[in-house]
Amino acid sequence: MSTVTVCQLDDLIDGEARRFDVDGARLCVVRIGDDVLCVADRCSHEDFSLSEGEVFADEREIECVRHGAIFDLTTGEPCSLPATKPVAVYSAGVTDGRVEVELR
Repeated sequence: MSTVTVCQLDDLIDGEARRFDVDGARLCVVRIGDDVLCVADRCSHEDFSLSEGEVFADEREIECVRHGAIFDLTTGEPCSLPATKPVAVYSAGVTDGRVEVELR
């Protein structure tokens, strides 16, 4: 495993997702307040970018814009159909203003 810096916390907009491609991993990074969450940027129902979807900050969920599947950003589990499989979750945090993600 390796930890990589993907951006500065100030580069992220609160309540929105942003895509990062790092070392062959396609990441969907979401800022909610001072917290940062990261999941794979591929809907498990269909290979479509989750970072283009709407973030539901209070529930810590993201909706795929393609077919409306909703995923829990903390567990990766689908919260609605048509998705039935989870997406990968990556450990993320902020150190000295840097957003860091642990890659497998």
